[in-house]
Amino acid sequence: MNKKRAARAGAVTLGSVLTLLMTSPAAHALYRDDGDQPGEGLSVFETIGLFVITPIAAFVVIAALVVIGEKAAVKRNSTSRNIST
Repeated sequence: MNKKRAARAGAVTLGSVLTLLMTSPAAHALYRDDGDQPGEGLSVFETIGLFVITPIAAFVVIAALVVIGEKAAVKRNSTSRNIST
């Protein structure tokens, strides 16, 4: 049963990735349009910072906010202190 689910998930993922790749604007960037004025390219460090470090930092910030919120909710909603045996 799990093999069927894994195959289905893989097929859905592959289909969505292929759809995104086929319709992405970068795939159509081979030809210049009239009026194009491309700027300077990014350095290696700028590229890594923009596409690797920034998403990781955003993930860490969001995860930290969720953990802090969960810890505050656990302290607020804890009923184990109120139970006496």
